[in-house]
Amino acid sequence: MAVRIGILALQGAVREHADAFARLRVETVALKTPAQLEDVDALVLPGGESTTMSMLLEKSELFDPVAKLLDDGMPALGTCAGMILLATEVFDGRADQRNFGAIDIGVRRNAWGRQVDSFEAALHVGAFGADPFPAVFIRAPRVERVGDDVEVLAAIDDEPVLCRSGSILVSSFHPELSGDLRIHQLFLEGVR
Repeated sequence: MAVRIGILALQGAVREHADAFARLRVETVALKTPAQLEDVDALVLPGGESTTMSMLLEKSELFDPVAKLLDDGMPALGTCAGMILLATEVFDGRADQRNFGAIDIGVRRNAWGRQVDSFEAALHVGAFGADPFPAVFIRAPRVERVGDDVEVLAAIDDEPVLCRSGSILVSSFHPELSGDLRIHQLFLEGVR
């Protein structure tokens, strides 16, 4: 049975995620309205600016339907700002910023530095064997708290940057910018 991935298309790296899934021969839909949620098997919350994305989710009337799907167990991949939106706690978010609480982590926005502090790192991800994953960090959130049911899949200097809980997978970095499809493949294993 074919899987269809919905990519939240309000802001951020939508095209790059769609391209990664296309290379894996997986159909995607750019989500802009609540009605489009009916035809997807999983969600991607891409990088972007988390407070802006939170406001756009409200304005487009997508926040509550997405929250319901996540509460009902829909798999989701959150990268950078998507990680922030899926977290249970955002330590330095705006007072009116809503997040989904889909994975029990606490994050701090932009904690790896500003735009000029962007960097790449070769990450060891146990599931990938000895071949490191080329991670791209751009104004990345820092995971400051990890709940008991959260598995840390990769870290830099003992700081989590790739986490999973059930069918929720989140990264501080942008796997869609690396050209390496293994994070997207790992996510799909929890969808199929």
